Formats: sequence, C-alpha cells, structure tokens
Amino acid sequence: MQKNAVILATDKSEKMKSKKQDVLHKVAGKTMIEHVVGQVKQLELDNIVTVVDKEDDKVQEIVQDACLYAQGSSNDNVLSNLNETKANLKDQSGMTLIVSGNAPLLTKETLKAMMAFHEQEESDATILTTVSGTTEYKTRYVYRDEHGMFEAIKPVGKRDAFYQSEVDYDEIEDELGLSQDEVDAYVDLGLDEEDGDAGVYVFNTEKLIELLEQVNFDNETHECDIYELVNNLKDKDGKVSTMDIDDFLEPLNITQRSFIGLAEKELQLRINHYHLNNGVTIVDTDTTYIGPDVTIGMDTIIEPGAKIMGQTVIGEDVVIGQYSEITNSEIKDGAQIKHSVVTDAIIGEKSKIGPFAQLRPGTNLGQEVKIGNFVETKKATLDDGAKVSHLSYIGDAEIGARTNIGCGSITVNYDGVNKFKTIVGKDAFIGCNTNLVAPVSVGDNTLIAAGSTITDDVPQDSLALARSRQTTKDGYLKDRK
Repeated sequence: MQKNAVILATDKSEKMKSKKQDVLHKVAGKTMIEHVVGQVKQLELDNIVTVVDKEDDKVQEIVQDACLYAQGSSNDNVLSNLNETKANLKDQSGMTLIVSGNAPLLTKETLKAMMAFHEQEESDATILTTVSGTTEYKTRYVYRDEHGMFEAIKPVGKRDAFYQSEVDYDEIEDELGLSQDEVDAYVDLGLDEEDGDAGVYVFNTEKLIELLEQVNFDNETHECDIYELVNNLKDKDGKVSTMDIDDFLEPLNITQRSFIGLAEKELQLRINHYHLNNGVTIVDTDTTYIGPDVTIGMDTIIEPGAKIMGQTVIGEDVVIGQYSEITNSEIKDGAQIKHSVVTDAIIGEKSKIGPFAQLRPGTNLGQEVKIGNFVETKKATLDDGAKVSHLSYIGDAEIGARTNIGCGSITVNYDGVNKFKTIVGKDAFIGCNTNLVAPVSVGDNTLIAAGSTITDDVPQDSLALARSRQTTKDGYLKDRK
C-alpha cells in the first residue's frame, strides 16, 4: 500500500500580523515547518509533498530535499492548494495523510496511530478530533448522531440544527430575562465540551483525488476547506471515522502570536522532561530553554536561566551555570560554564569557562583549559591546561599547552583590512597588558614582560620586553608646589 503525506505550508494568518508565512515562525529555535517535516519523515512514507507559496521560496530553502514540492499560494484557499498535489498523488493507491505546516506540536506517534487506525477501520477518510479545550482553540466542530457516529463538520459561528433549533429564545428571555446574544454565549460555552476538528486528516488517495476533481473552485459560496471534502464524502455514503486525542494542544495550528507562546511552553515541557528522565538535573524547568536537537549526558546539571540551542552536544558531569547561552557547541565531560555565551565552539574535558566569557565561532579548547571573566575568544585553539583568566581577547590564535595569558592581554589580529594569526607555544607566560601584533609567533617556554607590544617573533626559551624604560624624577612634584 502506497502511503503519502501532504503538508500545507502556504498559510499567512492575518492574526499573526507578520510579513512572513506562519510556518516560518520559530518554536523552540526551529521553524514550525521544520518541526512538522521532521515528525512526518519519521513515518517512513513513500511520498511527502509540501505545498509552498510559488512566490516565496523560503520554505524550500529550509526544508531542501526532505520532500517533494507543489506550487500553491498564500492567497488561495486550502482546497486550491491541496488540489496542486494531484500530480504527485495521481494513479497511486493507498492512503494520504494531510497536515498543516503550522502544527509544530504534532508527534510521529499520533500520526502513525492515526494512519494505522484508518487502515484498521477500512475508512474512506479519518479525522483527528480533540475532546478537550475551549472554543478559543477550536475553529470547527465535529457533530455526531445519536449513536456517536460522525455526522458532519461545521465551522465556529455556523451552528446548525444540532444546537440552534433546540434553543427557544422567546421562552428563555421570558423566564430568565436573557437576551438572544446572552443565550448564544451560553450555547457557545457548552460547545467547549464538544469535539473539535483538529485539522489532521487521512484519506484513501483515490477517493481524495475523486473528491478534489468534483470541487467547483469558481464557486465563492463555500469555504473551500478540507472539511468540505469530508462532509461531501459523508453525503455520498462514504465511511468517515474519527480518532480522538485528549491533548488539544498537540494538533493546534499556530495562527496568532499567543499560540506561539503556548506551543513554546508545551514543547519546552516535553524536551525538559525527556532530559530529566534520562539522568539530567534541571534545577528550574520553568526558566530553562533547551532546543529539540540538543544532546545532554547523564549527571549534567543545568542551572536556572540557561539556554541551550542548535546541534549542541553536552557530555556527562557538566555544569551549565545560570543564564549561560550555548548554541551549536560541543561541551565535553566534566566541563563547567558559568554565566557565559558559547557559540559554535568545542570545550574540552574539565575545562572551566566564565563567568561573563564569550566563546565565539571557531573556539576549540583542550582539556582543563581556563577561560575566565570578561574573556573573548574567536577562531582560537587553546591546548590542554592553557589559561586566559581575565579581561583578554584571543582571536585567530593558537595557544600551546599550559601557557598562561595574563590579564588584559590581546592578540592584535586585524589591521583594518586583513586578519592575521598569532601562534604561542607551550609553557609560555604572557605578562599582563601584552599586545601580540599578528602575524607573530612566540616560542615554547618564553616569557613576555608585562606591558609589552610584541611585533617580532620570539624564539623559545627567551625573554621579550617591548616597553619604554621607566623614568622617575625624584621630588619633581615638590618643586612644582
């Protein structure tokens, strides 16, 4: 059986108040479309087709070759965009899953279960329904007959005879003194308990193509939404099944900014609990932000306010201190990071960083390296045991093992046009407030006197001084008084 998926990625909600498509907004550090494609790919389907805006290729730039593409438009209705996938689905038997690209909380487990349920029930269509949540999160309701079987899907604001015909407005107004608007509000409150259409569907592929070919896209009187296909199928005595999900947030389509906050909290809760269940201590889960692709080893401690994003890999027995921010970096076993920013860097075993250090892209630290307070590194390699303890900038540099860089020392790597490299050997001692003007090389076991500006290479086992000799005029100020 051929199994397909269609991801609709053209929505641009007015409520979002944004220049970009909904699916390009980020949740937990990744765009919503990346979350959805990532889950769908794990279903190991035969085809994944993403409908993208033909006038905006940003979605394709992000997703790249993870799926096939159909050209839709953010100005078209849902069915028109879905109709663009027929060429990818035509002449294929089996089933097709349809999801929105702005539903980042959907899990592969739910989608897999839904497709299995559809196959088991031998249905023509299966819809995912939410059984909890308030009307704020529901845009369509699922109505059932007296036996609990699917009857129809109706959008919010279009209550049909299932409810409206049961309401005697005149009688209620006479007995309770309620206006029609107040009665409607009461009925809406009751709908909180009704099932919502979650916006996730599975169709028999041939039936889906047949339904799409029957749509009159020039008719402006209908909604042109997928639920109309389901209702049409039911009217033609097709079998429509429903699969309930208790978590109303999981299939939530993010169509406004407040929903981004909901999704962020929910996804972060899942991520944090995953790490807690795998031996990581997170001191305060409410203030700790960990990206979905982060790996963390056992017995690592994450303190409050930490933010760890991207493809970061953290080893065992690591301490990530308060308000540290780590992105796309490798932190090896036993390292400690206090209140620092680390980006695209490698930190060796038992190294100590911070507080208030910034490790920029290209930093590579060996074992037991110390990077102290107010130190910045960039494209710098520091071998085992090297120390840069205070107020220094080390950029475009190689620092040897056990070398000590004194307070206030910097590598002068930029001449206004080009950048040059500084090389310092092992067991060197660079005195405070030293300027190493690149390109320059300092050999092993050397001593650079404090306050020096080094412009020439220094051979190993040497002492280098490059500063003005001190002159003291005894009694000078006494004579001026």
